[in-house]
Amino acid sequence: MLKTIIDRLLQGVVVIICLLTLTFFLIRMIPGDPLTDEKAMSPQVRAQNMKIFHLDKSKTVQYGYYWKNLFQGEMGMSSKKEQPVSKIIKQSFPVSVILGVCGMIIAVLIGIPAGIIAALKHNSLIDNGAMFFAMLGISIPSFVIGPLLAKFVATEVPYLKVAGWGDPFDWILPSITLGLGTAAYLARITRAGMLDILSQDFIRTAQAKGVSQTSIIVKHALKGGLVPAIAFIGPAFAMLITGSFVVETIFQVPGMGQHFVNATNDRDYFLLQGMVLLFGILIVMVNLAADILLTYLNPRLRS
Repeated sequence: MLKTIIDRLLQGVVVIICLLTLTFFLIRMIPGDPLTDEKAMSPQVRAQNMKIFHLDKSKTVQYGYYWKNLFQGEMGMSSKKEQPVSKIIKQSFPVSVILGVCGMIIAVLIGIPAGIIAALKHNSLIDNGAMFFAMLGISIPSFVIGPLLAKFVATEVPYLKVAGWGDPFDWILPSITLGLGTAAYLARITRAGMLDILSQDFIRTAQAKGVSQTSIIVKHALKGGLVPAIAFIGPAFAMLITGSFVVETIFQVPGMGQHFVNATNDRDYFLLQGMVLLFGILIVMVNLAADILLTYLNPRLRS
């Protein structure tokens, strides 16, 4: 187990370094620079700002400065917002985490039970109905679900608001919007995993020995049947946090998604690099947690 954790951490470090390096040079290939704006800027002021952000130097030298500042715990200054990148992330990251966690909780509470029940009722009306709604959840995007919930639910249910992020009641509709699509995928993946395990010889042997259906499911089928779902949950959770821009926009949630998109449009190098660094670390850590859990559930992975 310890060897697995160390290997995954080392792989994660390599992934993050490659990710930051590619991001650093690719965003500098975009036409323009962080100082390109609609407002007129005198040559003197532009030259001074270029020097402050080291944009007057070669890309290789800029790359060296970036890593030097990063090792000193500095992510740089946002050229558009004129604030430290760390401050912007500190303000928006907790919001995205809360939204992502709530969305994943909803996805797990809906998707996994639906997949298990569908597998146990294979080819029945329940199975077909569950998979029909799962396909709907996969097919209907969040920018359709969100406005529908805002119009027909938020306006009818007390304490729910169309937009805002002031109290826990404001978390409900964005979390549902974010979690339904993942719940649909989880339902299908869980169903497939459970059907595969239920068709194995050791399950039929347990049934032949007279073991109760409940014991077979709880003690034998779930442990192996949920492996594909758990493998999916790791990257899905990271995607919920990093890919929630549409939901954040619909419900006016002050999370990180808006900063990520705006930083790309504004060519805000340091803010974009800070977001990529945080998202990369988050994805690596979540996948590490999923790998550890999978190693526990599947002894064959312990090598």
